[in-house]
Amino acid sequence: MSDTPSEAEPRKPGTDDGGGAEGSAVEGSGGGGGAGSGRTAALTKKPAVAADEPEDAVPASYSGDAASEGDADGDDPDRGDVDSGYPVAESAWWFADLQAKPPAPVRPATLWAALATGVLSMLLLADGLALNLLLVAIPAALAAYYAAQAAGRGPRRWTLVWGVGGLALLAVPALRDADWPTFLAVVTAVAAGSLALHGGRTWTGVLFGPIGLYTAVLTGPVWGWRGLRERFGGARGNLGPVLRALAVAAVLLLVFGALFAGADAAFADLLGGLIPDASVSGGPWHIVLLVLGLVGALAAAHTAASPVQWDRIEVPPGRERGRVEWALPLIVLVVLFAAFNAVQLAVLFGGYDTVLEKTGQSYAEYARQGFWQLLLVTLLTLLVIVFALRWAPRGGARDWTLVRAVLGTLCVLTLVVVASAVRRMDMYVEAYGLTRLRISVVTVELWLALVILLIMAGGVWGARWLPRAVIASAAAGVLAFGLVSPDGLVAERNVERYEATSKDGEGKFDVDYARGLSADAVPALDKLEEPLRSCVLKPIARELKKDNKPWYATSWGEVRARGILEDRPLSAEADWSECLRLRDEFQYR
Repeated sequence: MSDTPSEAEPRKPGTDDGGGAEGSAVEGSGGGGGAGSGRTAALTKKPAVAADEPEDAVPASYSGDAASEGDADGDDPDRGDVDSGYPVAESAWWFADLQAKPPAPVRPATLWAALATGVLSMLLLADGLALNLLLVAIPAALAAYYAAQAAGRGPRRWTLVWGVGGLALLAVPALRDADWPTFLAVVTAVAAGSLALHGGRTWTGVLFGPIGLYTAVLTGPVWGWRGLRERFGGARGNLGPVLRALAVAAVLLLVFGALFAGADAAFADLLGGLIPDASVSGGPWHIVLLVLGLVGALAAAHTAASPVQWDRIEVPPGRERGRVEWALPLIVLVVLFAAFNAVQLAVLFGGYDTVLEKTGQSYAEYARQGFWQLLLVTLLTLLVIVFALRWAPRGGARDWTLVRAVLGTLCVLTLVVVASAVRRMDMYVEAYGLTRLRISVVTVELWLALVILLIMAGGVWGARWLPRAVIASAAAGVLAFGLVSPDGLVAERNVERYEATSKDGEGKFDVDYARGLSADAVPALDKLEEPLRSCVLKPIARELKKDNKPWYATSWGEVRARGILEDRPLSAEADWSECLRLRDEFQYR
């Protein structure tokens, strides 16, 4: 999909290809005003720009309402998000046409913030990821802010959304011990941070924006070194006092800190917990972390000062089709969806017993067989909608009504399919318990349903905001997924299932799977009866005892788990033979 009128959705009657009232409303909000013609972005040279149109304008999408082309608060989404006035010389390298003007000389504040990022990375990140990752990200964000300020780029609404969202995602490692939500949160935080640096409001802008940060990994350090040499290369007298002051401060801290630590054991213990480990044995790894932090901060600052304007890429519009050629396959698909959903409603009200008797399947087999197919149906439906919008007829009001009716009906029926898929997974969890994979795919299915709702809203109120809303919903989903503690939910659901089945004398519980969960699962697993509780918590307690990490590398999940295990120590009756017996007993139930 694209944000161009021919791809995002059909043109309403009264619009033309030359940029009439709708086009003037869009382009006028970009800072130039008037009824200027839309600029077409080229990949090999700088496109022609109208005299009354800003150079940083991008192709405007049709949103269905000329008054809704700008942001909701009246701010122009382009002004301030990108820099105008990039070099006018043509370039054979297409990337150069997307680059903003060269960045302003690096400021001392940017260099100090980048240096702080590198030093904190060296001192804090060697022991693992927790609160330290957020502490490292703060000076990196300041370096980007100072660089953007020097380039004349002020923070806009969506810049703040992406920036604050990225920092919020970095709170997940500080709260959760599990590695997999931490990994998702860190990757998403990098993508959100890159979008904050680049801006972007079209599909090409939000999809390529997370990639653009890596293009500055080489140019950022070169830019920083050039600025450092220009500022201090010819004035070593300015740099000397700073270096001498830092050296004296380090010596004073080392000498007096060692004396105070030797004089009082409590103070020595306090210093040991607060001061990061900078031992010689980890020297090479600390140097690597220093370089990575410094390079990352300079790359972010360079991107903020001179972002790649991915919005300038224009996807060629799809060739519109005739009404019959376009609508007939989709109507057939809608009928198929309606028939499937009718069967699902009949099963829902008629009960599963009749269906299982006819198919010969078990309760769990019926649920497992259906979920993955329905998940694939949801994904393929989104692709169908994308291509249908690309090739939709755009002749007038009747075409517009046809497109909205057919695709709107398809979206509504797809939401019913999503509900059926989630219900089937719930049935499967009732039979076999909850796992990390099952909770993950259900989360993805629910997010796809949200995307479908956003598409439906875009068809009614205009789709100009749709690209950023979809990406923002994905970031919000990853943040919520980490904050709710998926390992904790898995343990809690399985403990509830065990308690429910114990009333019937079965007591179904997967001991081996529970033993592999992280410390986030300890509060829920602590509710189990002995000796099952101690058998399940033994591996987790062993890992917590082995990982003697400093405060900045310890998550809140680990702290809470240690507190629970200290209040209720493991039972001595839970030796290896007893735990092996329990595992075999539950395995054959």
